[in-house]
Amino acid sequence: MRHLIIEEPFSRPAKWSPMLAWFALVVSVMAAALIRWNRIDYPAGFVALGSGLLVAFIAVGLSLVAFIRIWQEGRRGLGKAIRGLLIAALVLAYPGWMAVKAVTLPPINDISTDTDNPPAFSRSRAALEARNGRVPPDATPEARERQREAYVQIAPLNLDVDPDEAFALVREAATNLGWQVIEALPPGGRIGTGRLDAIGHSFLLNLPDDITVRIRPRADGARIDIRSASRIGTHDLGANAARIRAFLEETSNLALAGS
Repeated sequence: MRHLIIEEPFSRPAKWSPMLAWFALVVSVMAAALIRWNRIDYPAGFVALGSGLLVAFIAVGLSLVAFIRIWQEGRRGLGKAIRGLLIAALVLAYPGWMAVKAVTLPPINDISTDTDNPPAFSRSRAALEARNGRVPPDATPEARERQREAYVQIAPLNLDVDPDEAFALVREAATNLGWQVIEALPPGGRIGTGRLDAIGHSFLLNLPDDITVRIRPRADGARIDIRSASRIGTHDLGANAARIRAFLEETSNLALAGS
């Protein structure tokens, strides 16, 4: 006697989930690479990147639908549903972490160690050409107040070295951090203030941010203030504060090593 074996149907959402997740991964990686290496303008690049993330969300939704159908109807495809969910989660992990920062950190994009008198960006021809004619606008009093509340550890760096030595430490720290120095004026003149203007870049997408450092003489050494401002967006997701902390730590370490 022959027995008719009826196979359980395969879940269609489970079939499509990994396919869409792989597509989302490829689109997101390609968009990020094009943005990072300046092979596409920023608006188009962000649209492509957003499209990849949207497809990843759809893949997650299909996996969840597949789990429900597999549980309720006994359909096959659990492995594919899990695979699609994991690949989509890989695509969404970093943007998800950035979304957490967007919710927990204040919506500001200009951070300074001196909120009362922030260092001014250079308006020289070289600096303007490097910044494509852009001069970062001054932050509003409300934005500075939000900074003081959120980043209480961002403060000036006082060194017990003369301004010229402090300027040399600033230049070395900027080089060590991989900044593109566009102008550096040593302390001197009537007020004895030195300045360094540079461009830093974000880790993943290599987005440019503008930086200026001010070195002022003190009776017992030199005071260093730094300001970092994002060119793109109204929320820096904590990037400027992280850059300032890295700079202050690097400069302090160099000063300790030289003492």
